[in-house]
Formats: sequence, structure tokens, C-alpha cells
Amino acid sequence: MDVGNPWLNIGIFLLFVVVTLVIVVRVSRTTTSVGDFYHGGRSFSGRQNGIAIAGDYLSAASFLGIVGAVALYGYDGLLYSVGFLVAWLVALLLVAEPLRNTGKYTMADVLSFRMKQRPVRTAAATSTLAITFFYLLAQMAGAGALVSLLLGVESRAGQSLVIAIVGALMIVYVMIGGMKGTTWVQIIKAVLLIAAVGVMTVWIMASNGFNLSALLGRAVDAHPEGGAILEPMLQYGTSDTSKIGFVSLAIALVFGAAGLPHVLMRFYTVPSAKEARRSVVWAISLIGFFYLCTLVLGYAAVYLVGADTIRNAPGGSNAAAPALAYELGGTLLLGIIAAVAFATILAVVAGLTITASASFAHDVYNGVLKEGKASPEKEVKVARRTAVVIGAISIVGGILAAEQNVAFLVSLAFAIAASANLPSILFSLYWKRFNTRGSTWSIYGGLLSALLLITFSPVVSGSETAMIAGADFAWFPLSNPAIVSVPLGFFLAWLGTVTSKEHNDAKQAEMEVRSMTGAGAERAASH
Repeated sequence: MDVGNPWLNIGIFLLFVVVTLVIVVRVSRTTTSVGDFYHGGRSFSGRQNGIAIAGDYLSAASFLGIVGAVALYGYDGLLYSVGFLVAWLVALLLVAEPLRNTGKYTMADVLSFRMKQRPVRTAAATSTLAITFFYLLAQMAGAGALVSLLLGVESRAGQSLVIAIVGALMIVYVMIGGMKGTTWVQIIKAVLLIAAVGVMTVWIMASNGFNLSALLGRAVDAHPEGGAILEPMLQYGTSDTSKIGFVSLAIALVFGAAGLPHVLMRFYTVPSAKEARRSVVWAISLIGFFYLCTLVLGYAAVYLVGADTIRNAPGGSNAAAPALAYELGGTLLLGIIAAVAFATILAVVAGLTITASASFAHDVYNGVLKEGKASPEKEVKVARRTAVVIGAISIVGGILAAEQNVAFLVSLAFAIAASANLPSILFSLYWKRFNTRGSTWSIYGGLLSALLLITFSPVVSGSETAMIAGADFAWFPLSNPAIVSVPLGFFLAWLGTVTSKEHNDAKQAEMEVRSMTGAGAERAASH
């Protein structure tokens, strides 16, 4: 497959890097306090934060993966889009406003509000770091996998170099700009990504007389499976196990987003609960538009590129969007799409890194080790050092996982978020009886069960696409554990709570008032 001009691809990407670095350096001059570093001084409007959330949420897996999935599997590929989008309704209706009202910097602020600080903060930080690590690993490995297609670099050393560059840039963004700098990177990236996808969609629809039926008809004629790409269960209907596996995947996608720490942290960057709700509405609108575009791009790739060509291309289904760009606009459009793809990875890993560094510095270092007595300056210094360590680990991990199953790592992050974080978040906000034992049992139980089931699933061994080729120790038949681990997380939250007599009426009443009205949230945020 022709990838156009690799030097043009690199040039456009470097232009994005230079522009965003200039912005980050300018923004860094206003990053003077711990609040500026963690939540940007709550200085972003709902619209700005909504665009940044879209930039944080629309990863390379969304852009490249879903277009490829629709091209290969039609309707079933689109179900990823539906799951990701519906997840935002859960976040909007149940989590966004009370989380912002109750918390200060991290998810653990909410979970530990009316409970024992040390065990809950330790558990929340553990799940945050686990989710962030696997999500980071997926993005870094994705960067390496895309190199062979987009930049014409086929050697393992070349891919490793690109992963190291992405990691180094990520560290620079977080170290210099904190949350303010990271947010502006995400805003710029979101505008570029949605604009690029929108232009390609309008281009394709115009070539079909803005007739969606004509587009779908051409896709049906070109696809080896014919009309089956317009019907459910082409990918997931091969057996009863695969159907149950799809339900499990859907549970992870729908409930995972509301528990992703790097997404939840974005709600703290707005000045009020009203702006938090507004930011989610903006995010839903932009993400919804994006996912509608993936339908058009995926089906267009079927007849413009060809399903077999996509399947056999470097990067497999990830090649669909770049190959479609090349067919539509030649070398220039491919260069723009290549740059947008790498900008997507860069923005997402920056958001993940600041979340992980904030969680360690605020929850583990200050909340647990220093019992809340560390100075703000020392806390930010630890956060910056943590960003360097996380960046270095993710670079090494990304290099080692460059040829592994990236989808596995993303689904694992979503499954852990839905299993470990969401039960504790919802019960903390809405169940008066909920206590420390319930929270820690839920977090550790959801985390460990998700990790255990994934380890012994066909994703790791016992299948053609397994991470460990030739090995077979899989006894759990599903690729995603959410159908077991999510209900288990909720059950353990209930069981731990009812077997403990701990209950703080005064703190619970304060949390209820604050989460519903926002009263007291501004005073707490300023300290």
C-alpha cells in the first residue's frame, strides 16, 4: 500500500508539535499554584472543556480502529461507536455534576470524602495507575504500529524511536504546562481531528449525491460479505460464546467511560457545576458527530479501498482511515490525516500522564505518605517527577508491546474502570450507608477480577490472535471480563458495606448537600 510522502507526513506532524509547544510554554507562565497544575485554575469554560474532553476521549483507537471495524464488519463495527457515545449519557446524568461539586483534584477526593482517607486513597490511586498504565501502553503501542504505515518506517528500531519521541513530548507537555497546557493541546487536537473527519465525510457524501442509500449500496456491492454488512452479528454472531462476549464488551464500553480517571479529572477544570454539565453536552455533541462520520468513512473505505486490501495492509484494520484519505485526496490529505493520527495519540497520552501523576502526588504522596501535610509546592514537584517516571515506563512498555494486541489493552482499561471505579463512585454519591470497607472491596475486587479473567482469556493465550503465541492456558472463554467483573464490583461494594458498622452521618449529609447543590465546593477548591 502506497503511503504517499513520509517526509510530508513528518513535516505536518512537526508543525503541530511546534505550534502546541509554543502555546504550552506561553500557558506555563500562568501555572503558578497546585490548582493551576492539576485543574488549570478552574479557568476553562464549559465549551472549552467540552472540546478538550472530546480531544481526550477520541483516541487513536476511536479514529483508526472504528473506521476499520466498520469497513470490515459493517454494522457490528458501528456498535463500538454506539457504546462509546451512550457511555457519555451515564457520565452526564449520574457523575459529572456531583463529582465536580464534591472533589478537588482527583477521583479519590470523592471516594474518600466521608470515609477513612488512607485505605480509600490508596485503593483509588492503585486503580487509577492501573487503568492509566494500560491505556498509555495501548496508545504508545498504537504509535509504533502506525509508523510502518504512515511514515514508511518498517524496522523495529524505527518504531521504537517514534514511541520514545511521543513519550518525550508527552513528558514535556505535562512538565511545562500542567493541566492548562495539556488542555490546550487537547482542544487543538480535537478541532483538527473533527475538522479532518468532517471534511472527508462531506467529500464522500457529495460524491454520492448526499444519498446515504447510494453509499451503502456501493459498499454492499464491493464487500465480500455483501448485504451482511448492513445487518447485526456479522462479527459477533458466529457462536453463543461470541454473542455473550459482545454483551460483555458493551458493558465495558458503556460503563467504563464514566469511571475513566483521565476523563473524570476534566470535570475539575471548570468553575461551576453548570459549566460541568455544559462541558459534557458539548462533548456529547462533538463525539456524536464524530462517530456518525465514522459510519460514512467506514462504508466508503469498503468500495474505495477494499476490505481485503485493508485486512492485509500494515496495521490491519487501522489502515482503513489513512488509506481512504490517500484515495480521496492523495499525498496531501494522507499527510494531514497522518499528522492528526499522531496528534491524537500525543494529546491522549498527555492527558493520561497528568492524571496518573496527579493521582500519585495528591493521593499517595500527600494523602497517604504525608497524611495531607505536604506543601503545595512539594506536591507539584512530586507530580512533575512522577510524570517523568510514568513517561519512561510507558516508553519502555510501548516498545515491548509494539507488536501486541492494542485492542486488548484498551478493553482492559475500560473493563477495570467499569469494574473497580464506577461502583465506588456511584455508591459514594448516592448510597448513604456506603463505607470504607465497601469502597476498598469494590475497587480491589473489581481490579483483580478483571486482571485475572483477562489473563486467562483467549486474548492472552489459546487463540490465533493471542498475545502469547503458541501458549494455551485460557479457561475463561470471553475476550472481555466485564460481564463478570462489573457485577462482582457492585456486589463486593454492597457486601463490604453491610458487613461493616462504620457510618459517618455528618460527613454523609455534608457530601449529599455539596454533591447536589455545589455549596462549599468553591471554598474547598481554593484551599
